[in-house]
Amino acid sequence: MTSPVTTPPEPSAPEASRPGPWGSAPTLSTRQITGLSVTVAVLLIAMKAFALGASGSVSILASLADSSLDLIASLATFFAVRWAAAPADADHRFGHGKGEAMASLVQAGLVFASAVFIGWEALHRMFDPRPVGGGSWAVGVVVVSILLTGLLVWLQTRSLKASGSMAVSADRAHYAADLASSVVVLIGVASGAWLAAPGLDAAAGLVVAVWLFWGAFGVLKGAGDQLLDREASDADRVALTSAVLSDPRIGGVHQLRTRMSGDRLMVQMHIDLDRTLSFEAAHDIVVAAEDRVTAAFPGADILIHADPRGPASPSVPATP
Repeated sequence: MTSPVTTPPEPSAPEASRPGPWGSAPTLSTRQITGLSVTVAVLLIAMKAFALGASGSVSILASLADSSLDLIASLATFFAVRWAAAPADADHRFGHGKGEAMASLVQAGLVFASAVFIGWEALHRMFDPRPVGGGSWAVGVVVVSILLTGLLVWLQTRSLKASGSMAVSADRAHYAADLASSVVVLIGVASGAWLAAPGLDAAAGLVVAVWLFWGAFGVLKGAGDQLLDREASDADRVALTSAVLSDPRIGGVHQLRTRMSGDRLMVQMHIDLDRTLSFEAAHDIVVAAEDRVTAAFPGADILIHADPRGPASPSVPATP
């Protein structure tokens, strides 16, 4: 038995802010938060370019390169979440949710490239140190960038709790890494300008490169898991099976298959029903099971096949 293909409702236009999980303060929608991400990236690039011209700091250079790639990644996310939100159509019967995973792959690639560039430049400066000038300007810019990035990460976290968007999660991972790396940059710039230790500035740039590489690996793994149809977690599979088997008329669950498309869980399974049931009764049991799964996993796309079982049928155990 199958249920009709359902698609998540399209958000109202424009997407209004929703109450957040921490109280009455608004939570920005996925579209709003991706637009804000692009705006913040542009502001950070402008400020860091000014600070680089004033200081010549390799830490600022590293941070500027990172912010430039962040802008490209944020633009990819900006368009990806809009494409992923499109309803299923004749060419994409499972919807467009994996567009977010594709955007995450772009982000991971850009961050990997940024890490290699920054690491190379930092190593070069460690063997050929150069003085850091304009320390006050550079430090001021880094402090402001830390405040802006921190605010963006906080808003992204609120939006992520409400939407579960993979693209926003990847973008947030970017900016969370930027937030930590900016603190390292601040240490490097201050030590290079005020302690006459340019080698520390270069070392800070190298730390940023390693941090970015590690963050990109995490984003790449998450995107790869979704694009390669990795199964849902064991806990989710157990929850799915438990929800279905809560009806005593269902004798077992087997051939359970799950995967993610964006933030949407795709589920296929076979269930065992008494062979003496009427077609209409079996259909009602299947629909009720789908409703229970949907209650536990809102927006899930569910396909359930009913198998007739009886005393002479081979035993098929329930599988989580």
